[in-house]
Amino acid sequence: MKSNKIAVIGLGAMGHGIAASLARKGLPVIGADTDPSAAARFAKAFGAATGSAREAASGADVVILVVVNAAQCEAVLFAEAGALASTAPDALIISCVTMDPAQARSLGARVEAEGRAFVDAPTSGGPARAADGALTLLTSGREAAMKRAEPIFEAIAAKVYRLGDQAGAGSAFKMINQHLAGIHIAAACEAIAFAKKLGLDLAKVYEVITASAGNSWMFENRVPHILDDDYTPKSAVNIFTKDLGILSDMARAESFPTPLAASALQMFLMTAASGMGRDDDASVARLYAKIAGVDLGGGEASANLDNAAPHEAAPR
Repeated sequence: MKSNKIAVIGLGAMGHGIAASLARKGLPVIGADTDPSAAARFAKAFGAATGSAREAASGADVVILVVVNAAQCEAVLFAEAGALASTAPDALIISCVTMDPAQARSLGARVEAEGRAFVDAPTSGGPARAADGALTLLTSGREAAMKRAEPIFEAIAAKVYRLGDQAGAGSAFKMINQHLAGIHIAAACEAIAFAKKLGLDLAKVYEVITASAGNSWMFENRVPHILDDDYTPKSAVNIFTKDLGILSDMARAESFPTPLAASALQMFLMTAASGMGRDDDASVARLYAKIAGVDLGGGEASANLDNAAPHEAAPR
């Protein structure tokens, strides 16, 4: 695979980590983000960033998309000043974006119609693993494209699953992961807030549950945010309003019932509507606490919810 230039479009928490991992491996990477502070942060650390996706992609052999959703992918690649036309004629496009599998298939077909290659490669692992080059990638695409992507995957991932020879398979697996992740976060938040209502010591609840059958990866990972009263977003509430919304649309199209996911979606939506959309997704526990009239340990933060204003969705 040629690697004369790799463009990473989207330098939020995930994109910055992916681009940084590539740079640390000595690969020639340039980042792009419409947020000047995100571009400046990457440029300061690694020396190459711009506010223009088209500029970053100009002549690039590989373009990695780490934007919010399928609509942003379409805009980045195909809008009037879109990036795809400026890439190398045989460029490889890698989408690390969570989207409906049908949208991934459509995006892949449009890219291939322009003579470029496409790999569907949504991620799992969050910003910390992105920064460490230790993501899990759920990939699908044509064999030749997957082969070209291998050096990229080696730089950014600890585990790479090859899940199909067409775009969309990786996205389908990612949506099953998000289905479970969203339910488990909502369940963990509900349980820890109920424990507080019962007057239990939350640190002891955490100790007991993480050693018991009721534990989940999300309980073990998210409850410490609640115990620390730290809702700095490692994964924002609005990520799950988006992803469980996609899942709901998929399920409706398949006439398949997803009542647990629907309930979890409503909890994330209510949390976002309460002004916590850009806060850590463990903030669902703060909503439960507010409803139940209990203090999780962050009385000041809980009191401020009445005056909080809704936020726009945080970049993924």
